[in-house]
Amino acid sequence: MTDEANAISLWAMDTHFLQRPTGRIGYDVRGSGPLVLCLSGMGDLRSTYRFVAPALADAGFRVACAEPRGHGDSDTDFDSYDDEAAASDLIALVEELGGPALLVGHSMGAAAAIVAAARRPDLVRGLVLLGPFARQPAVNLALRGLLRVLMQPWWVRATWKAYLPSLYAGRHPADHADHLAAVYASLGRPGHARAFSRTVLGTTHDIAEQHLPGVQAPALVVMGELDKDFPDPPRPPGSASDCTPRC
Repeated sequence: MTDEANAISLWAMDTHFLQRPTGRIGYDVRGSGPLVLCLSGMGDLRSTYRFVAPALADAGFRVACAEPRGHGDSDTDFDSYDDEAAASDLIALVEELGGPALLVGHSMGAAAAIVAAARRPDLVRGLVLLGPFARQPAVNLALRGLLRVLMQPWWVRATWKAYLPSLYAGRHPADHADHLAAVYASLGRPGHARAFSRTVLGTTHDIAEQHLPGVQAPALVVMGELDKDFPDPPRPPGSASDCTPRC
């Protein structure tokens, strides 16, 4: 089976498009009931929600899954790809679908959800933040320089193909290899490598940290104890937060 066929088999849903001033955001909707809006993370596809979205729909929710700018079925001709831009897309999509919504975000998608919740509390019932980049991590100058080289458009697909599997520690679903193949295939589409490069090199999560005090909605933070991006996940004082084992 080809990479493209794998992508279709992983996510057999009709794609809709949200028109934004300089491009379109790809998304799909299933089920009926209160709105849950899921945004995938940097370098991923909305098929990352291929297990949870049907379960939520079966539980009585209307579930929309979207991809960030320059990812999957979203366009690649935007003028910005950072957290602030992604947050504005979330807000626009909730308005389009008729909110308020529960926002589910992974990685960079979680950062965008934080910003959206702080800016438009009237549109956000709650947050589910999966491995969230709620603050900009410290990166030394040497690593920052290496990242800038490896994430240039002509290298970025090969770099991501080498690096992405290391982010999946613990148990894998049966279709794990197909999901990774779909991600790599998406990066090979015209304009996607350049857009991903701009996303990585042009995004800091300072904006998410600045908006944390303004979040009024209840939030559930889900971390994996084997997540290499968060070797020592923060636990807010007095919280009952914990890490999910083997994830």
